[in-house]
Amino acid sequence: MRDLKIPGQRHPEKAHRPDNAQPKKPDWIRVKAPTSQGYKDTRNIIREHKLVTVCEEAGCPNAGECWSQGHATMMIMGEICTRGCTFCNIATGKPQTLDVFEPGRVADAVAKLGLNHVVVTSVDRDDLDDGGAEHFAQTIRAIRHRAPGTTIEVLTPDFLKCAPSALETVVAARPDVFNHNLETVPGLYPEVRPGARYFHSLRLLQRVKELDPSMFTKSGIMVGLGEDRQSVLQVMDDMRAADIDFLTIGQYLQPTPKHHAVDRFVHPDEFETYEKAAYGKGFLMVSATPLTRSSYHAGEDFTRLNAARQAKLGRV
Repeated sequence: MRDLKIPGQRHPEKAHRPDNAQPKKPDWIRVKAPTSQGYKDTRNIIREHKLVTVCEEAGCPNAGECWSQGHATMMIMGEICTRGCTFCNIATGKPQTLDVFEPGRVADAVAKLGLNHVVVTSVDRDDLDDGGAEHFAQTIRAIRHRAPGTTIEVLTPDFLKCAPSALETVVAARPDVFNHNLETVPGLYPEVRPGARYFHSLRLLQRVKELDPSMFTKSGIMVGLGEDRQSVLQVMDDMRAADIDFLTIGQYLQPTPKHHAVDRFVHPDEFETYEKAAYGKGFLMVSATPLTRSSYHAGEDFTRLNAARQAKLGRV
C-alpha cells in the first residue's frame, strides 16, 4: 500500500491548505494490516497487469480484507484526477493520455482473479470530451468477452462537462449496476466536492433509469463531514425520487492533515438507524456501517439486490 502520510508528495495541490488535526479512530474503525497469501496473490496480479486500484489510491480501510479474498476495484483512466475534492486521497493534476490497451488488461485480470462480480471506477477526466465514457464502455465489453460469467458494476464520474451522449454510451454497454456517489449532503458540496453539482449527480442517476429501467442504480454518501441527521434523511428522499435502488453510507476517514477534517465518528448504532430509515423509504438494498464503502462486499450485495427485486416483483 502507498504511504498516505506525506501529503506534499501525493497532493502538492493541497499543500497550501491549513492542517486539520486527525483524531484518534475509535475501536469500531480499526482494521488489521493485510498479511495473507491471498492479499499478496491479488497484489501480484494487479502489478502484473499494470493496473491501478481505487483500493490503494483512496487508501480504503477494507483493502486487506477484500484483497485477501481476491477482490479489487479497478480504477481506469490513470491515477490523476482533474478534480480536487477535499475528502479524496487521489492526486489532482493533468492526467496522461488514455491507454488503449487498458480495457484488455482489466479484463484479463478479472478473468485471472476469477471474479464473480467486479467494480470498475475511474478518476474524473474533465479533459476528455466524453469524460471517458467510451473507455468505460470498452472496458465493459472487454470484460464481457474475457469473463462472460462476471457481473459488472461501474462507479462513474458525473460527466458534468459532457454531452448527454456520454452517459448514453456507458448505459448502452449494459453494466449490471450503475453507481455514482453523491458523496455528501448538498449543503457541504462547496467545501467537500467543489467541482461537482448535487442536483446534476442526482439527475445523472435518474437518467440512467430512464434510459434502461432494468438497470440497477446505486449511490452513496459519507457521514462525519459535518452533516446533520435531517440532511441525510433528505438525501435519501432525493435518491428515492430519482428511483435509486441501492444506498451505501459509510464513515468519512481523513487521509492526511491537508484533507477535510473529520467532524465526528458516527457510532454504529446511528448507522443502524440510517439503515432502517432507508429501507422504510423503499430502497431495495442498503449498506450502512462505519466501514461501508461503495465496492465493499459488492458481489454479495449484488446477489441480495437481485433477490430483493425478485421478491418485490412477487417472483419468489
